[in-house]
Amino acid sequence: MSNAHHESNSPNGAASHSDHAVGLGLYFAVFAALLVGTWLTVWVAGRDLGAWNTPVALGIACAKASLVVLYFMHVRWSSKVVWLAAAIGFVFLVILLGFTISDYATREWLEIYSEPLRSR
Repeated sequence: MSNAHHESNSPNGAASHSDHAVGLGLYFAVFAALLVGTWLTVWVAGRDLGAWNTPVALGIACAKASLVVLYFMHVRWSSKVVWLAAAIGFVFLVILLGFTISDYATREWLEIYSEPLRSR
């Protein structure tokens, strides 16, 4: 059996990102955690948490997305550049959600949203 697929293609002989060995057990454990997260999302959706419904749902969704990115997209074993790209994507997601939430939370500050619109 040839070991050609394990050789590095880089000129300095550095190990490639495919050198990590991940067993099926890890994938099944992550899948089980995602199923638990889905069940938890459904369970929380049936509860009245008041203003905390959306933050709790977003927290569960972020935890599940982190599992997918880290394990199924192999970011956990990737180079620092891949980590940086994933972190930048997460930062822009936080900025997007921050602007969206601030827009929604401050709409009643404007008169147009506080009074019913009159027909002209």
